[in-house]
Amino acid sequence: MDLGSWIDLMMCFVLFLLFIYIFASVTITRLHKVYLGFHFSMMVWPYCQFAIKTVDEPVFQLFYVKAAFVDASLLIAGWIFFTILISGQSQFLKRKILILLFLPAVFSSLGVILNPNEWFVRPVNGGYVERIYGPIFWINISILVIHALVSLYIIYVALVSDQASRIKNQIMSMLRGILAVTIFLLLDILLNVVLDDYLPVIPGFTSLGIVISAIFFVITIHQDKVFDIVTIAHQDIIDTMEYGILVLDDHERVVEMNQALDPYSRLEPGDRFQMEAFLPGTTDAIRRFLDQYRERPDEMAEIECLHPGGHLYISIHAAPIMVSSVRVGRTITFQDITELRRLIDETNHQNTILQERNESLIKVQEELFQTNRKLTKMAITDSLTDCYNRHYLTQQLEKEVTESREHPLPSAMILIDIDFFKAVNDRYGHLAGDLVICGTVEVLQRLLREKDILARYGGEEFIIYLPGTEETEAVAIAKQLKSAVAANKMSIDNVEHPVSVTISMGVLSITDFKAGQPKDASAYLNDLFKAVDKALYAAKHQGRNRIVSVRR
Repeated sequence: MDLGSWIDLMMCFVLFLLFIYIFASVTITRLHKVYLGFHFSMMVWPYCQFAIKTVDEPVFQLFYVKAAFVDASLLIAGWIFFTILISGQSQFLKRKILILLFLPAVFSSLGVILNPNEWFVRPVNGGYVERIYGPIFWINISILVIHALVSLYIIYVALVSDQASRIKNQIMSMLRGILAVTIFLLLDILLNVVLDDYLPVIPGFTSLGIVISAIFFVITIHQDKVFDIVTIAHQDIIDTMEYGILVLDDHERVVEMNQALDPYSRLEPGDRFQMEAFLPGTTDAIRRFLDQYRERPDEMAEIECLHPGGHLYISIHAAPIMVSSVRVGRTITFQDITELRRLIDETNHQNTILQERNESLIKVQEELFQTNRKLTKMAITDSLTDCYNRHYLTQQLEKEVTESREHPLPSAMILIDIDFFKAVNDRYGHLAGDLVICGTVEVLQRLLREKDILARYGGEEFIIYLPGTEETEAVAIAKQLKSAVAANKMSIDNVEHPVSVTISMGVLSITDFKAGQPKDASAYLNDLFKAVDKALYAAKHQGRNRIVSVRR
């Protein structure tokens, strides 16, 4: 194997050395991990170019050819993503934009992998060391060039924007790297593909471009502290926090602290911190905290207490630092909660006042509620019998008529009159008459169903609405009511013997309980009342103590 075959492997080895150098000389962070994948993908191309020339089997040669170009497609897409991160152009991180950037690379990679009808590459002399590229290759190259132009556009946007000089230096290094890769890639295509018939193969152009771009990255990383800036930012964040932070090793010696710790303690790195000396155990809460701090160092401990100086109320939180389930130190935070405590105390005081006022308002509200209940009951019930009044019955019937328009149901009304009630008043007096009315109502209510409505119609007349009731059932209910009232013996003061009465009843059965239009409900109900009143009149005319049933 000649020297030309080893050039790509040497380029791969140089990239690997640069990779080792970067990760041996800087602290590993999340940004380093991103660069790790990016740098590793840069190593794949030169390795595959070398591997193609070291194997004799065409299948393996084709595998390395495809792997190289798939890596190139994904590498240039990843390059754009890395360019966006380094340049800080977050407006390009929208999902739709990233999909548009990566989809062409994915589709071109699929074309390379599938190589349909050898449209990507064809062997020469039975192998792929020398090969002929097809239309998929040129599509792949076009996509690479477009991605390079997109990267240049993102760099241009970053350079003309208001960026710090340090960021612009990084962007310029990115620009040099992209130009290096693009120029050497185009030279490789021109000399080794387009002019293949006229010139000998010159290996390593694309690999050299990748190495040069990687060198630009390394220079930028060290000169502009691209990765170290994360550590600097961490320290700045710690120093600007309002909490006092103290980091101890497993021997309780100070490893690090921030500036906010000064009001609580004057410590230097290497000093030994003693919680017992800082927080003397003068209360039960402090003693419990110190016991947990000493006896159970692997657990978190916290306390709110008055600072030993007596002018601050502080919150102390101690937490272990665990590495592989082994405690290697502690972090202790100190927070000034004096103002918070004052606000809490003031809030508690205000809450007590508000609670007393609320209790007073609740009492007034309960009184108003009970008053409203009484007023509502007075508005819908008869004051003598405590059953519903005619106004309430009319409202309910109008509502029933309206709701029954879509689902009509049979219903019934029973109009009741106490027979010879005037004779009761004349013989025993009006007070006795009131007792007879109330006693009769009690019998009626006891026998009616929960859904039925009993209302005083006027004087000694009462009306019952029976929803969802056929004529036969309504007449049966009326007979039960008539018999029960007749059997009811009422004892009245100053009357020697019990008093009993009979009732006359008109029953109206309604097969289709609905009005023609909602506005006709009132007139429709008046017609129903007239009909049931006629039935009652007929019962009284026929001798009383009887039932007359009509249908509508």
